[in-house]
Amino acid sequence: MTKRLRYLGLSAFLGLSLLSSSCSRGEKADLLVYNATLYTVNKGFDKAQALAVKDGKILEVGTSEGLRKKYKATEEMDAQGKPVYPGLIDAHAHFFRYAMNLREADLVGTTSFSEVIQRLQAQRKELPNAAWLTGRGWDQNDWKVKQFPTKDTLDVLFPDVPVLIQRVDGHAFLANQKALDLAGITPQTTINGGKVEVVNGKLTGILVDNAGDLASSKIPMPSPSELAVVLKEAEQNLFAVGVTSVVDAGLEKSAIDLLDSLQKKEELGIRIYAMLSPTPENKSYFFKKGPYTTERLNVRSFKVYGDGALGSRGACLLHPYSDKPNETGFLLETVQQYKDLAAELYQHNFQMNTHAIGDSANRVILQIYGNLLKGKNDRRWRIEHAQVVNPADIPLFGQYSILPSVQPTHATSDMYWASERLGLDRVKHAYAFKALLQQNNMIPLGSDFPVEHINPLYGFHSAIARQDAENFPAGGFQMENALTREEALKGTTIWAAYANFEEKQKGSLEPGKVADFVILDQDIMTIKPESIRGVKVLSTYLNGQKVFGQ
Repeated sequence: MTKRLRYLGLSAFLGLSLLSSSCSRGEKADLLVYNATLYTVNKGFDKAQALAVKDGKILEVGTSEGLRKKYKATEEMDAQGKPVYPGLIDAHAHFFRYAMNLREADLVGTTSFSEVIQRLQAQRKELPNAAWLTGRGWDQNDWKVKQFPTKDTLDVLFPDVPVLIQRVDGHAFLANQKALDLAGITPQTTINGGKVEVVNGKLTGILVDNAGDLASSKIPMPSPSELAVVLKEAEQNLFAVGVTSVVDAGLEKSAIDLLDSLQKKEELGIRIYAMLSPTPENKSYFFKKGPYTTERLNVRSFKVYGDGALGSRGACLLHPYSDKPNETGFLLETVQQYKDLAAELYQHNFQMNTHAIGDSANRVILQIYGNLLKGKNDRRWRIEHAQVVNPADIPLFGQYSILPSVQPTHATSDMYWASERLGLDRVKHAYAFKALLQQNNMIPLGSDFPVEHINPLYGFHSAIARQDAENFPAGGFQMENALTREEALKGTTIWAAYANFEEKQKGSLEPGKVADFVILDQDIMTIKPESIRGVKVLSTYLNGQKVFGQ
């Protein structure tokens, strides 16, 4: 064969190869989203225009032109330039509790105890045969008279039905006499890690932290079928605000089993990272069986309560409250109990996630963690809230690779009265998100709903602007600890995923990860901060399937 023929033969072969390649551009995909402003939140924080999805996973991200040429999709969607982000992850919330609260009186935003009473009366009229009358969300700091209420009016209006209403932070309760009697609470009742308020030898009805459990434990649980209804309603509420994964802080095995069964029956889709309550039953079962993980449920951590809340003065402080010089708050267990539990969780390779609000509680828990963790590690143990941290203790987060899991809206909800509790000097060491971020170069963000609103964009706004819904205060609250927009987005996506050991599965829009994403009507990365809380979710996708939107 001559050189010329060999050349022609090779040219023909190359031509056929190129033709074959061009014909193979119709690779199959289930969904192709194009013409988008797509934030991948990958390592380079790159932007793209399109993504292709198959079997619930991301095949590729890239340009609209490139992906439309390469893939033949069952469904194509023109995003019309709208912004697309990874599915939002709430790094600390109470999903199960929020669902059950959907059948309680909503007391959030009440401006007086009289308004609380009105809402309770309306709830009783709506559910006249309910065994208990319950509600949640009152905050005496929002009232003209900024004092804890008493049970007197409840006793007069509801003498025959037990009433138990929770403060917005979930760490203080008001019970009527019927509820106190059912719980066996008297003026002589004492409990470790809690407080039964007594004035002039009489019960006021106020129960703080563990004392509230004495009453709440008497409330009958809804049936599994009733729970299924409210859990699905709660899920839809989260999809409507762009949340595709939620960390549920503090669950019993029975709740885990119900969530798992609903997911397996495809009656519940939202992804859940479940923190177990450290009960003897939970520890016995899971220490023997080990972590439990499915495609949508991850059980490998325990939620521990170190102290109470700042608003109800249950947060454990190094020095007395500025507005109550005889009180410092309290730990909910003994230091030795925390040490023993930490050793158990370390031995059985479970993540320890401890609620710590006050600077004393944070110091105690950080030191206990450090004694076990020794130095840098990949255990990813967390401090939930890390609300008031003495500057001398902040470096311990980095020294022992401890993750601070914070809720930005706590800062903007508490800023009106936090200085009253802490004083002008100590309040500067509260809600120190930037300082905490710098320890491990990441900070997972959550909402703590139903303590705060479920909408993660409220937290995004609070994180970057340090302002409330009315854009108060001008210039922001302690802006030295504000986050950038990139940090705030990472905090509710990839950093939240990392805190759950799930950064390889979700948290960014990259090939191989689950196709969870949200499309908004405005770009939160570029619009004015004061417009962020008004941004609407156009659609939410889970595993490449639309779960909310038109």
